[in-house]
Amino acid sequence: MRMRFALTAGAASGALLAMAGTGLAQTLPVSDPYFQQGRDMLLATLAQQPNTNRARNVILFVGDGFGVSTLTATRIFEGQSQGLDGESYELPTDLFPYAALSRTYSHDGQVSDSAPTATAMMTGVKARNDVIGVTADVDVGDCAAALAHSVPTLLELAEIGGRSTGVVSTARITHATPAATYAHTPVRDWEADSDMPPEAIAAGCIDIASQLVGLPYGDGIDVALGGGRAMFIAAETADPEDEGKTGDRTDGRDLTAEWVDAGGAYVWNMAQFAALDPHGSERVLGLFNRSHMTYEADRATDVGGEPSIAEMTAFAIEKLSRNPDGFFLMVEGGRVDHASHEGNAYRTLTDAVAFEDAIRTAVGMVDLDETLIVVTADHSHTLTINGYPERGNPILGLAAFHGELLLGDDGLPYTTLSFANGPGAVQGGARADLTGVDTTDPDFVQQALVPMSSETHTGEDVSIHAIGPWAHLFQGVVEQNYIFHVMDFASGISGRALSN
Repeated sequence: MRMRFALTAGAASGALLAMAGTGLAQTLPVSDPYFQQGRDMLLATLAQQPNTNRARNVILFVGDGFGVSTLTATRIFEGQSQGLDGESYELPTDLFPYAALSRTYSHDGQVSDSAPTATAMMTGVKARNDVIGVTADVDVGDCAAALAHSVPTLLELAEIGGRSTGVVSTARITHATPAATYAHTPVRDWEADSDMPPEAIAAGCIDIASQLVGLPYGDGIDVALGGGRAMFIAAETADPEDEGKTGDRTDGRDLTAEWVDAGGAYVWNMAQFAALDPHGSERVLGLFNRSHMTYEADRATDVGGEPSIAEMTAFAIEKLSRNPDGFFLMVEGGRVDHASHEGNAYRTLTDAVAFEDAIRTAVGMVDLDETLIVVTADHSHTLTINGYPERGNPILGLAAFHGELLLGDDGLPYTTLSFANGPGAVQGGARADLTGVDTTDPDFVQQALVPMSSETHTGEDVSIHAIGPWAHLFQGVVEQNYIFHVMDFASGISGRALSN
């Protein structure tokens, strides 16, 4: 049984007055700025009043692979990038009044991939690794079981209830996390028909891209912005941006044309995106890269041009807000995860900063009296913040204290950030000497312990940050599928009473 304790503002004041009558009070460092900061934080917390309004809108931000160490490193990196003290810098999520920890294990995995973790958040149940939108009864690859045990997503329920819906991601829009908002499949990699075995197609399973375009609930997804263009166009069709490349579909379908034929608007480059009218009535599909969108650090080099995650979020909110019944929007910072898999902390952090900017944008656009915003991660990565560097030491630099490099027992310097495994490890032999190496270079790959071609996820808890109606329900340590239940309860999207 979990016990909770509450202290009212009056009780707190009484306690301080009682202490003032003792000799101990005379020793309190009341003029110390850190002491004052802590007291101000206490008073602000005591003044919080839970918002119990019905959430007309719900926005779920998922930083893919955005674990606690990545969050801390992002805070320091963004602050230092602005010439400020990074350690005390405040990200937009730092200002959210409520937080909790989320357990990320899946039904069969101590360490999860993005498919079951996103499924937990979108459906309220835990599933096996590598499956999407189905219960734990479904084994990987079992098409018949998937058809029999699919579970509705919050996006689908929102469409049924008459709300507008949107999905934004810097990854392929058919990738695990965005797919979990609308798709049901026993294999997360079945993004196009060419990814599926013929027997699965014959059994009635449908590729993820087709499920997006053919969503049978409400009027379908209103806004879908991200990458993954190849999953939507035929293998005979040249990609409009990547010379010599074509689509991946082998069924001859052009899903972008089908979207337009159904009355929607389709765009694939920045100029077309900028020309969109968010107040128009058509549904919008934007696919800005053949595969994943470009890393934020490289976005300016994209041939066709890509909007930032903040720009895509702003467009989606402006368009979805036209519905008086409200909306549900999921925004994923998908490439935070990919850069960590590559062992490249620079791109991990620059994409993480872009993700935080999207959160900042959303907070400034919505009415928090009626909009619940939840920010979390699906899982973490092996990124660590090591050693004893002094405050203000460049977060991407070599660990140093008072101007002296800190050394390992091998006599060599090390970076503050490293990975427990990944491509930065050496297979036998000595660790590389980083003396004189520019570890802040965007292409620098952090050193790692265990050699692996792709760095892995971890099984640690991740943080949840929330603001808006019923955000106070996020407290303590919770199961990841609890996130769905809070969003549903706060908004009434499913229309079911809590007792049911």
